[in-house]
Amino acid sequence: MVEVTGKTPTLRRAVARGRVLMRPETLALIESGGMPKGDVFAAARIAGIIAAKRTGELIPLCHPLELTGVEVHFRTRTEGSAGRLEIEAQVTTVSRTGVEMEAMTAVSVAALTIYDMCKAVDRAMVLTDVRLVEKRGGKSGVYRREGEGP
Repeated sequence: MVEVTGKTPTLRRAVARGRVLMRPETLALIESGGMPKGDVFAAARIAGIIAAKRTGELIPLCHPLELTGVEVHFRTRTEGSAGRLEIEAQVTTVSRTGVEMEAMTAVSVAALTIYDMCKAVDRAMVLTDVRLVEKRGGKSGVYRREGEGP
């Protein structure tokens, strides 16, 4: 692991996003609460939060962090024959190292949970575009991915 003892703890925040692509019918079932396994949004939100909290156990050499906040949000959109479910995770801490990995892990596990809960209806779903959108805090300051809206 990288030595961070000499760093000053600061407020750190990271935002990550990812997508699950699916048939519009699958997305409609999710939105209506009609999936056989239950509330997809609730399960994926809890899974993402748990994953963020356990990132240090999942990613080799990643520092275990005391997180002060984790939020997981979803947006849906249907365009013609394609359904799109966008996942966003926001993670905060006061620490010596950033929370980018925690935010991306939250998005990834939320996407996997969505797939698991919906695979009986749509095995062709695609998990895609997991990316860091923004990070704040620490010596390197602010990073914002070009082309990403709020």
